[in-house]
Amino acid sequence: MDWTHRLRLRHLQVLLSLAETGNLSQSAVALNSSQPGLSKWLKELEEDVGLPLFERHARGLRPTVYGEALIQHARRIEARLDNARDDMQALRDGGSGLVTIGTSGVAAADTVPRAVARLLQRIPRAQVRLQESTMNELLPQLARGELDIVVGRSGSPNDNPEICVETLYMEPINLVARPGHPLVGRGPLGWNDVFDYPWIVWPQGTPVRTAMEQALAEAGRTMANHHFVESNSSILNITLLNHTDLLGVASHRSALRFERLNTIRILPIELAGAAAVSMYWRAENMDRAAVALAIESLRECARGLPGEADYGEPVRGANAVTASADRA
Repeated sequence: MDWTHRLRLRHLQVLLSLAETGNLSQSAVALNSSQPGLSKWLKELEEDVGLPLFERHARGLRPTVYGEALIQHARRIEARLDNARDDMQALRDGGSGLVTIGTSGVAAADTVPRAVARLLQRIPRAQVRLQESTMNELLPQLARGELDIVVGRSGSPNDNPEICVETLYMEPINLVARPGHPLVGRGPLGWNDVFDYPWIVWPQGTPVRTAMEQALAEAGRTMANHHFVESNSSILNITLLNHTDLLGVASHRSALRFERLNTIRILPIELAGAAAVSMYWRAENMDRAAVALAIESLRECARGLPGEADYGEPVRGANAVTASADRA
């Protein structure tokens, strides 16, 4: 008989616990089981699979390459079950399903919140979970099924055939400063003017940082000998800009949004670079109404620059939108 027919949900929990602890005794305590029982189960599973899943050594267990592959499958199954549970809970509470969206900083200030606002106008009782992090954290979560959609820099490595990719937009970048900065209102500026001040920049590999480096290269300049602060937090960047004479770099959409909120000013200097932002999603989730509408809302919000009417009328009776940030 196919060995997968003998696996149960508890067996997946055991496998994941062994992967996390690397210790039979600790997993036995956590799972309210016995060490001999877990050891026997693991031995039988390896015999059924026909491959060694863990290496035994003095400090405990270490997954083999075969074990890692099976553990990744177990994590995806667990994530899918968690999503099913939360989706059913949202429906039980009178909602219209759940959608989880991960975003990197380049899209967190404008495109993603505008799309969520549009989604909630269409299905007011949808439950939306937002997570801001870096792409190297978000894409593995998408691959494991922990997220439905990820929006962030284009060109992020993706060799998973189950994940669809679509470029949403490319846009210019702007140099920005606080209202009242000595450079605000001075008219056209040159590179010597802006290099008189330190900058706050996004980390290497982000769309805005890449576009900024392209603009500097076009002008025959580099950041090598210039003083700058590096940050991947929109809120931290805005706060620093408002309390110092630092200059910042922002995508045009984000710059317009924050300028309308009177937190920054766009400086009159043209930069040659452009930032590219893409959307990543799992094709299998397109049959879920909340996910499909979220994807369409992201496309619509990516087609034009932000305007005052983007957020529309207030959404009434909507389920909570849960947001979290993780920029480790």
